Amino acid sequence: MKRLLMLGGSMQQILAIKRARELGNYVIICDFLPDNPGQDYADEYYNISTTDSEAVLALSRKLNIDGIVAYASDPAAPTAAYVAENLGLPGNPYESVKILTRKDLFRKFLREHGFHTPEACGYDTYEEAMSDIGRFRFPVMVKPVDSSGSKGVVKVYDADGMRLAVEEALSYSRCGRFIVEEFIEKKGYQISGDGFSVNGKLVFTSYGNELYSGKGTREYVALGEFWPSLLTDEQKRKVDDELQRLITALGMRTGAYNIEVILDKDDTPYVLELGPRNGGSYIPQLIEYATGVNLIDYTIRGALGESCEGLEMTPTKGCWSNYMILSKKSGVFKELWFDEDFKKNNLLDVYCTAQKGDAIHAYQNTTHSLGTILFRAESIEQMTEITENIEKYFGVETV
Repeated sequence: MKRLLMLGGSMQQILAIKRARELGNYVIICDFLPDNPGQDYADEYYNISTTDSEAVLALSRKLNIDGIVAYASDPAAPTAAYVAENLGLPGNPYESVKILTRKDLFRKFLREHGFHTPEACGYDTYEEAMSDIGRFRFPVMVKPVDSSGSKGVVKVYDADGMRLAVEEALSYSRCGRFIVEEFIEKKGYQISGDGFSVNGKLVFTSYGNELYSGKGTREYVALGEFWPSLLTDEQKRKVDDELQRLITALGMRTGAYNIEVILDKDDTPYVLELGPRNGGSYIPQLIEYATGVNLIDYTIRGALGESCEGLEMTPTKGCWSNYMILSKKSGVFKELWFDEDFKKNNLLDVYCTAQKGDAIHAYQNTTHSLGTILFRAESIEQMTEITENIEKYFGVETV
């Protein structure tokens, strides 16, 4: 029986923990939150932060693990790569994973290697950024260099808005650093999804259409995605080719990726994110509904050095979506409600982290998410109607 260390035990990581055991592995998890539910599904649990690389390495040596996975966790991905590299386990290069999980390093790498990327630079302080602000054209995006899920991301329209945006970005940065980058007008929806490479070859991608905030929430906060992608075959080929070029330049080997790309008016792809891990918000489950491909299985096999043969590009059948459970106002959680027809005909899964009586916050970023629902539609037209009028179909009731 192989010993697999999985970093993190949140609700969305439970499916991967359970699947790893179903595949016959002895599963150990570490998480700095002792009440996270994942530990109830593992063989062993250790109260260690997934971002403490040295502590996780020491634990891994002690336990003589055969593989390590940072499932759906950007902060834990460098730790997994660091441990794998030090112990000679399957994994991707630590320096490359660090680049992919630091926005300032990533934008610099893209620029230096001839990829399309917006004008961008990382800073430590507001004063440092403002002394350099002449290099940018507004609007700009201000982001922590090391966060995900729209946390600390602010679109700024003029210099007057910079101070508050920088303060918010820094409040979400573990390393105390932020990036300023020019805003790029995208064509159509932002491209969002997951992919997988085997021995450096991108063998699978599945893309959806990113949904961003509108009514009642702040601008440019992720709400979910829907499948199938609205890309043409030629547009998808361009995106796949750009990602393969990036994977090759970074020397990546075998593993999953969470992907965010936009196309400009000329169909030029800009890679915004290539997260070296499976997507959050139950994207792998959504992809399995859409394609029949279980990316969790391949992630576990890849981490253990087992064969990933058989994984290949697979078309989407049907229309599928994940959507954040959120409240537009702060208060006390009472219940989650659904339109009866939607519940009967469309709803697939509900992953809600809130319980009656919990204090909840008006949705500003994924820190305030109360979970995720997965649902289906009969057509793209029906999917568009639901996602554009989601408040008719489900919502959060507060007291």
